[in-house]
Amino acid sequence: LPMTERVTELPEWRALEAHYAAVRRAHLRDLFARDPGRAERFTLSAAGWTLDYSKNRITDETLRLLRALARARGVEAARDAMFAGEPINRTENRAVLHVALRNRSNTPIRVGGVDVMPEVNRVLARMAALSDAVRSGAWRGHTGKPIRNVVNIGIGGSDLGPAMACEALKPYAQRELNVRFVSNVDGAHLAEAVRDLAPEETLFLVVSKTFTTQETMANAR
Repeated sequence: LPMTERVTELPEWRALEAHYAAVRRAHLRDLFARDPGRAERFTLSAAGWTLDYSKNRITDETLRLLRALARARGVEAARDAMFAGEPINRTENRAVLHVALRNRSNTPIRVGGVDVMPEVNRVLARMAALSDAVRSGAWRGHTGKPIRNVVNIGIGGSDLGPAMACEALKPYAQRELNVRFVSNVDGAHLAEAVRDLAPEETLFLVVSKTFTTQETMANAR
C-alpha cells in the first residue's frame, strides 16, 4: 500500500525506540525469573515446526508495539487485499496468488469476481500426473528412453525456489533422477550442467513467471 510518511516518522516507531531503551539491557535470567510462563507464551507451533522466540529481549509490550507499527504501515490491510485477489503487485497490476497455490482447503479465492481455485487445482493435478509419469518411467524422451536427468532453467526465485524444494524433499525423492539447475546467462554454466547428460534422457524445465526474463529466455533458446 502507498505510504506518505517514512516509517521512522511514525509515533508507533518512536514508541518502539523508547521501549528499546527500557529493555536493551534486560537480562534473560531476570526476564524468565519474573515470568515463569514466558517460554510457553513466546512459542509458536505449526505444521510440525516450533519457533521459540522467548530467548530475546522482548516483553508483551514489545509485541504490542510491533503489532501497532505493522498496523500503522498497513500490513493487515495488505494481507487482506492479497487474500481478496486485489492487484497488489503494482509493477504488473496483477493479483498475488501464492495463497491460492497453498489453499488446500479450497476456500474460494476470487480475482475479478471469478474463483481461481478450479483452475489452480486443474494445473496442480496436471503437474502431479507429469511428475509421477517421469518418476515411474512412463513418460519417455524423443527416442523412447526413460528420463534420467532434469535440468531446471530459471533465475532468482525460479532457480532458488525449485532448488530449495528439491533439497528439502530429498528424503522423499526418486534419487535415481539427476537434477541440475542453470541460472547464469553465461553459456559456461549451461555447458557444464549438461556436458555429461544424454539428450534423449534429459528433460528441460523452463521456469518463469512472465517468460520475459532475459537470462532465462536466452538459456532456453
